[in-house]
Amino acid sequence: MEEKLSLMSSSKWIATAAGIWIQCSVGAYTFSIYSSALKSSQGYDQSTLDTVAVFKDIGSNAGVLAGMLYSAVAVGNNRNSNGNNYHFWGGGGPWVVHLAGAIQNFVGYFMMWACVVGLIGRPPVAVMCLFMLLSSHSMTFFTTANMVSGVQNFPHSGGTIVGIMKGFLGISGAIVIQVYDTFWEGKPSIFLLMLALLPTFVTLVLMFFVRIHKSNTGNDQKHLNGFTIVALIIAGYLMILIILENIFSLPLWARIFNFVLLLLLLASPLGIAIKAQKDTKKFLEKLSLENDPSMENNPAYHELPAGEGEGQVNADLGDKILSDEEGMNLLQSMCTINFWLLFIAMVCGMGSGVAVVNNLSQIGQSLNYTTMETKNLVSLWSIWNFLGRIGAGYLSDYLLHTRGWARPLLMAITLATMGVGHIVVASGLPGTLYVGSILVGICYGSQWSLMPTISSELFGVRHVGTIFNTIGIASPVGSYIFSVRVIGYIYDEEAKGEDDSCYGTHCFRLSFMIMASVAFLGFLVALTLLFRTKRFYQLVVLKRIKLSLS
Repeated sequence: MEEKLSLMSSSKWIATAAGIWIQCSVGAYTFSIYSSALKSSQGYDQSTLDTVAVFKDIGSNAGVLAGMLYSAVAVGNNRNSNGNNYHFWGGGGPWVVHLAGAIQNFVGYFMMWACVVGLIGRPPVAVMCLFMLLSSHSMTFFTTANMVSGVQNFPHSGGTIVGIMKGFLGISGAIVIQVYDTFWEGKPSIFLLMLALLPTFVTLVLMFFVRIHKSNTGNDQKHLNGFTIVALIIAGYLMILIILENIFSLPLWARIFNFVLLLLLLASPLGIAIKAQKDTKKFLEKLSLENDPSMENNPAYHELPAGEGEGQVNADLGDKILSDEEGMNLLQSMCTINFWLLFIAMVCGMGSGVAVVNNLSQIGQSLNYTTMETKNLVSLWSIWNFLGRIGAGYLSDYLLHTRGWARPLLMAITLATMGVGHIVVASGLPGTLYVGSILVGICYGSQWSLMPTISSELFGVRHVGTIFNTIGIASPVGSYIFSVRVIGYIYDEEAKGEDDSCYGTHCFRLSFMIMASVAFLGFLVALTLLFRTKRFYQLVVLKRIKLSLS
């Protein structure tokens, strides 16, 4: 039995499917479902509830500890490319990071549920903030373990695998809400208990399957595209369900039917993984027959020969860059200009993007949108966010492999497009909030795929979990600046003498013009990063890809 389990776990495709399912169970972006129960049961005013929500944002973006733990227990522990020296449940590995996340998830959400239902007395606000911090912080452990393992398993399709993992995280809230609506709609306290149990259970069952398998298995991109297509189908299905549920009141049998169909769609990654595993076995058997045994050791990256037409000077430069970057730790990366260019670009992009979603309901209200229209805007934001995450990951891989375009170019394009989206919203014309939110949502999601992938290419995969989680702090930093210091301040100034409420295009026009300017600043910063790294991509990254395909 143990041998069979070990065989099942020794595939990067099974690892990918397991990572996808863990991501789907997390339930990101669902605070609005249980916030009312938290507020009423604890006697909070809006300001206190917002304070608790701040710790949710801090926890979900402060993933430095997750990255450090991953580097400590997972990097360097895979003793061969096939992972055969692993005991199924022994040794260090990503499962340690998953376990740490599962413990935090259960403790945080379970204690909040216990407070809401009166199982324990009302805790001080600071203690509730701690529970919220723990529950949201767990998400960074799940994502780091799944995404960094994916990048190491598919080093030449990093954009695609990051987009897949980030994309499924983005729609996990909609998936978990479907489970809740099917069986316990209208009972937000049950939703808290479900968040405590579901991700914890799924993670504990699947965490041993998420492993690092550094091996060449042929056409990885074809099967990764299969996961991408499944993600798009699930997102489209969820979007249809959201629209239908906002228009019609579905009976129980219809909700159960929709839920069963969703489960079947969620099971499809296993089919793709099994098919990919069979193709991998055929590829390796063919390779073993064709290859001379004396050629089984590939040259190390730093031993790569210069390509045709390139001088020895360029080859030496590429080798030096690669050997320097391959194992950069956090402190080393922070001493580079590229790190801070990436951080500033993310403050501009992620910060202004999350400021929009945080204030989308208030913006709709000021522009006289109906409650139903505003709810649809908020619901559909997660879909645009998802499309940005998975689309940018796939497109950046495609452009890099086929055109040789460095990824920072796509980052610059999406930041410029985000600036256009802010201007569209600022115009205040009928329907522009829909158009603007689509542009901003897609471009915001794109940053979450592009930033980790660029980090892994510029600073190496060894400590990328720590590095990209540190850069991710740009999101709450930018959110505070643009949500509180820009949108909040200007809105309060415009609302003076109007019962603290503001109606009309003037309420947010200046704020969005400022954020448009900031997005264009991010565009210029990303262009600077592009010019600084263009030669690196040509000399190093493309060489890696060509070697892997040769």
